[in-house]
Amino acid sequence: MNNKKNSTQSAGAWTRLELWKKILIGMILGVIAGTLMGPDAEIFKPLGTLFINAIKMLIVPLVFFSLIVGITSMQDTSKMGRIGLKAIVLYLGTTAVAITIGLGLATIFTPGAGLDMVAMTTDAEIPNAPTLVQTLLNMIPKNPVGALAAGNILQIIVFAIGLGVSLVLIGEKGNPAIKLFESLAEAMYKLTELVMKLAPYGVFGLMAWVSGKYGADVLLPLVKVIAVVYLGALIHVVIFYSGMISILGRLNPVRYLRSLTNPAAVAFTTTSSSGTLPATIKASREELGVSKGVSSFVLPLGATINMDGTALYQGVCALFIAQAFGVDLAASDYVTIILTATLASVGTAGVPGAGLIMLSLVLTTVGLPLEGLAIVAGIDRILDMARTTVNICGDMMVSLLVAKSEGELDKDIFDGKKKFEETA
Repeated sequence: MNNKKNSTQSAGAWTRLELWKKILIGMILGVIAGTLMGPDAEIFKPLGTLFINAIKMLIVPLVFFSLIVGITSMQDTSKMGRIGLKAIVLYLGTTAVAITIGLGLATIFTPGAGLDMVAMTTDAEIPNAPTLVQTLLNMIPKNPVGALAAGNILQIIVFAIGLGVSLVLIGEKGNPAIKLFESLAEAMYKLTELVMKLAPYGVFGLMAWVSGKYGADVLLPLVKVIAVVYLGALIHVVIFYSGMISILGRLNPVRYLRSLTNPAAVAFTTTSSSGTLPATIKASREELGVSKGVSSFVLPLGATINMDGTALYQGVCALFIAQAFGVDLAASDYVTIILTATLASVGTAGVPGAGLIMLSLVLTTVGLPLEGLAIVAGIDRILDMARTTVNICGDMMVSLLVAKSEGELDKDIFDGKKKFEETA
């Protein structure tokens, strides 16, 4: 009888925990299990795969419905254009700052110094980055249904924006469709809430697998690269993003940092900006007070084109490879790296292996050997955790600043004076 009572109390205590605390517990237990079991911890990978698949299930309908609802809720097409321009300028600007931070830290800590990589070769085939013309042509779906089925996020965004604008322009005739999309969007938000309940168990499975696969033997020789990337990620989020919110938004950055717990935990373990989109939309609306219109438009856009974390990682890795191969870079090379990574962030967004594509672009542009990619690829999953987390933190920062500038921020929700439910 006592055992039954104790188990009931334990279950109740677990249920009452906040989601981020559950995710943290799952993460810690996963690392412990992976460390103890080594490669055998792969038996837990299906838990992570199940969670990732559930997240992927949400991405296409969530992006499609939320974008249409976000656009139709604005009614004013000029306002939509203004919000889009602000978001893109902020995304590109923060990407340039991110790679500058990466280059600066790599210059200070010299992670590649003393590491002999000259004899290394790679058989890995680096995918070609799409040209500007290809990127522009590929944005327009020949078959919108095919784009939805294939999960081509950039094409889905273009089609959703076009459909949303058209629904606004046809006036009352568009109201039935708008109500249908609003209903479907709300259903997706609820489904997202249900899927997120799986997060602690999925995170446990993913972390057990990762820590079991990438043991100390792989991490120790490259621990300096990992440490510099993670330090850069911390600086970019805690100092730069918080500073932007404090100076440009005149808002308390602590509230923003607190809202990151759930999305950051999901991003860190799934390494997918699009996969984290359900969590970022939820946190932006319910914890930061960003309006439905802004969050539903700016966040899917950011998940596609915002590459701050990836740019930071490129800055560190480019200098790491230059130092390891004994190549001295001129000041002009640093400028070239910054410009290349910033502009390429749009062209390679949403492409599988985007981080590797962008890094190969940067290396080629300044004449660095591509052989260095082989060793970086060995720890790519570890680095991807940090860069994806930075990417989604940047998405939320931009949505907050855009909402504040447009008068679309519920200050009472942001300040914690009232809960999101009270605005419904």
